[in-house]
Amino acid sequence: MLIKNSNKNILIVGGAGYIGSHMSAFLSRIGYTPIVLDDLSTGHRDAVLDAEFIEGSIADSALLDHIFSTRSIAAVMHFASFIQVGESVRLPEKYYQNNVANTLNLLIAMLKHKINKFIFSSTAAVYGEPHYTPIDENHPIKPINPYGCSKNMIEQVLADLMHAYSFQYAVLRYFNAAGADLSGKLCERHDPETHLIPLILQVANGQREDITIYGQDYPTPDGTCVRDYIHVTDLCDAHFKALSMLEAGEKCCIYNLGTGQGYSVKQVIDAAREITGCDISVKQGARREGDPAILVADATRAMRDLKWTPQYSDLKTIIQHAWKTYS
Repeated sequence: MLIKNSNKNILIVGGAGYIGSHMSAFLSRIGYTPIVLDDLSTGHRDAVLDAEFIEGSIADSALLDHIFSTRSIAAVMHFASFIQVGESVRLPEKYYQNNVANTLNLLIAMLKHKINKFIFSSTAAVYGEPHYTPIDENHPIKPINPYGCSKNMIEQVLADLMHAYSFQYAVLRYFNAAGADLSGKLCERHDPETHLIPLILQVANGQREDITIYGQDYPTPDGTCVRDYIHVTDLCDAHFKALSMLEAGEKCCIYNLGTGQGYSVKQVIDAAREITGCDISVKQGARREGDPAILVADATRAMRDLKWTPQYSDLKTIIQHAWKTYS
C-alpha cells in the first residue's frame, strides 16, 4: 500500500540507533513521516517512537526494492554505519563491508527508484590528525583509520553520483555527539559503550566503578584531551535544515557540526560531578594511539548557510539531559 504525503516520507536507515532514533522522533514532531529501517545489530527496537519500523539491512537489495516500490520516499537519511575506531583497526573488513559496500548497495537502489536526496552521517575522523584547530571544511582529508576511510569513501561516491546523475546530497561531519532527547524517552545506549559522557554517568549511577582518563600529558591546559560536544537534538536540527536545502534545490553541501567550544576530559568529569552530585572515581590510563590532543570544529559554514544555531550544546545542558535518562 502506497503511503500518502510522499514529500514527507523520509527513510531513516539505522533509525533504531542513537542518533537515528532521535532523528526519527524529531521528524515526527515537525510533521514528517519517518520510516525506520534497521537490522538491530546495534540499534534497539524500543527506541523507534511514532514511526513505521522495518527490520532488515541495507545489504538486502530485494528488501530495498520492496520498500522503494511500495512507499513514496522523498529522501533517505543514513545512520547505519559502524562507528568504533578501535574495532575498525582490528576488523577493517567489517567496516568496509557495512560502511562502504552496504551503503553503495543502498545508493544503487535509490538510483534505480529515482530517489535523489540523501543525507549522510559523516565524521570528523575524515580529517585524521588535525593540522590546525578549530577544523574547518577546507582542512586536508587524511583519515588515519578504517572507520574514517570508510566514511571518506562514501563522500567520494556521493560526489561522483552528483556529477553523473541528478543526485543531491548533504554530508554532515560530526564531532562528538552527546546528550539525550529533551523528553527523556531516548538516550545513548551503545554496547559496548565507548563515549565519554555516558561512561561517566554510568559511574555516577553505579553501573561501573570508575572512568579511565587516557593520558594526562597532552599539550592542553590540564593535560587531558579536548573535544567539541554537540547535543544530539542540535544535530537533528542541522539534518532537518540540510534536508530543507536539498528540497529547495541545492545539489550538495558539506558541513562540520560542532560548537567551536572544546572541553577537556577533566572538565567533563567535573561538570558531571556537579550535576549528578556523585563522587566519580577516576583511574589513570596511558595515552591511546591516534587520540589527537584537541578536536574542535569550525562550524561557521553550517551556521551561516543553514541558519543553524546550536541551542542545547553547552556542556552542562548536555550532561543534564543525558543524566535525566539515567536517573
